[in-house]
Amino acid sequence: MSLTNQNIIIFSQMQFDGKLESTNYTMAKHLAKDNFVYYVDRPFTWRDYIKFKNTPGFKTRKPHFFSPSNSIIDTEIPNLKIIITPPVPSINMLPEGKIYRIALKFNEWIVGKRLKTIIKNLKIEDYIYINSYNFSYPTLHKLLKPTLTAYHCVDPIIEPYQTKHGLISEDVLVKGVDIVISTSMELRNQKALLNKNSYFIPNAANISHSLKTLNPDLPVADILSDIKKPIVGYFGAIERRIDYDMVRELLSTNPDKNFVFVGPIDTYYISEEDYKAPNLYIKGAVPYEMMPSVLKGFDVAIIPFKKDEVSSHIFPLKLFEYLGSGRPVVSTDFNPDLEDFTEGTVPFCKTAKEFSAAIEVCLKDTEALQQKRLAVAADNTWEHRIVEIKELLQLNFDKKHH
Repeated sequence: MSLTNQNIIIFSQMQFDGKLESTNYTMAKHLAKDNFVYYVDRPFTWRDYIKFKNTPGFKTRKPHFFSPSNSIIDTEIPNLKIIITPPVPSINMLPEGKIYRIALKFNEWIVGKRLKTIIKNLKIEDYIYINSYNFSYPTLHKLLKPTLTAYHCVDPIIEPYQTKHGLISEDVLVKGVDIVISTSMELRNQKALLNKNSYFIPNAANISHSLKTLNPDLPVADILSDIKKPIVGYFGAIERRIDYDMVRELLSTNPDKNFVFVGPIDTYYISEEDYKAPNLYIKGAVPYEMMPSVLKGFDVAIIPFKKDEVSSHIFPLKLFEYLGSGRPVVSTDFNPDLEDFTEGTVPFCKTAKEFSAAIEVCLKDTEALQQKRLAVAADNTWEHRIVEIKELLQLNFDKKHH
């Protein structure tokens, strides 16, 4: 039996209006088609409050920060509401230990107080609570007393600012919830050591959005208009996961091709030197709505992620977004599980030499190959995945209920 007409509170690490489409918010939108979903936006810290004071995101949230009776933002989906909580003290700079954990309890109390007020005012009863990768609040659910608690783990914890407290907090969270849903098999295996009720449900794509790429009337994005073809493109965050050494080698061995990276840039990982290659274009972030027109300008779409101790935990959303746009795709072999989901449509390369050869093959693309990629994408849509998530939640909800 699939989950319907259920109250679900999703406490997320990702902001509802973030620059890139997130697994967390996409899941919320799909669950809200036949359930009542309250998406708790990642709480601002006081540092965020000062830093982002002049941004559109701040202005959207400002009327709701300090008003318990006006803390909900409506969305285009009638059953999906965004909850804004008060800003909390910035505590990440504290060393791990007793003082940090006391400060964390205080922050959880601030957020919990707001949520309890909303739950009471809206008479939300018998609900499911999903912590969607917000491991910074590992025991918040204990203040709220939902019927079923779940942790949705979408990535390994890698960045130093996250690992400092996050590794301990996530373990507390995993042990403390009823079920854990992970987006890669490796993550699932890791979490199962702490919570045997752990499951693997991979990422999927918003295929209806990707398919717009194939519309003959859709113009190619202006940001690509001055770049000579063939264009080898990447759409997504430009950050830690990319194998920059390999990218440099690809640039030097493929001078006849232009490489374009479109997405928010983490300057910590990319240096001024990287910008100097004559066939590299780094374009920065664009709205998610522009993705189809950007992908339309790519001759080949790439995932040049590095293979390291955590890469097998990553199941990137962009893989199926690319396939759903019909573009040929070349990837590194950073996660062996991906081959099981792509049915031979994507070459997974070990070296820059293999990667270059695969790009050459992809530039001789055919209609038959494109149709095969579109069929793989159609099997990995959110419509398919959400059925799995809903069945899992319903099964475990029923167990708790009776």
